[in-house]
Amino acid sequence: MKIITLHNNEKQLIKKSIQGDQNAQKLLYDKFSPKMLGVCRQYIKDLHFAEDVMINGFVKVFNHLSSFQNKGSFEGWIRTIMVRESISYLRKRQFVVYDDEAIEVNGKISEPGDGLLDVEYVQDLIDRLPEGYKAVFLLNAIEGYGHKEIAELLEISEGTSKSQLFKARKMLQENLNLKGMSPGLRSATKK
Repeated sequence: MKIITLHNNEKQLIKKSIQGDQNAQKLLYDKFSPKMLGVCRQYIKDLHFAEDVMINGFVKVFNHLSSFQNKGSFEGWIRTIMVRESISYLRKRQFVVYDDEAIEVNGKISEPGDGLLDVEYVQDLIDRLPEGYKAVFLLNAIEGYGHKEIAELLEISEGTSKSQLFKARKMLQENLNLKGMSPGLRSATKK
């Protein structure tokens, strides 16, 4: 049996994956799954559910791989699928609540020991946001979507998107130690 060596060239891996080459598909999965799990985890607090969403996202990636036209970043294309899968999961589970009343966050947020914000600390703060606030905040501040796009994705009005973003930022500001916050995060919460 002749063994064909796969090159780690992304375009070649995509081409072979479209042709059904399982080794190429595994290489693509191995290359992008850690980052994409992080994307799903931003939206979904429970790691096991985030993994399920990521796997469903990769099923869609491989089913629709032939529609990727090598325009723009392949990683960005996958990321878009993962974000949409995460939002779809939240919508199906009815975790996204758009409540105009003030929402109180229960529980104490642990402060980082050395005064520096680390990824886990920031993720903990974001996880404590109500799901509706969290989804809008992540879509705007992290993914860069505008309110019109967010409204379409979440099937809400633009006004609700703006309101949810305002409230999310306010809650984050109230829970952050502004002295230890990085300038990038500070600007994401103050826009």
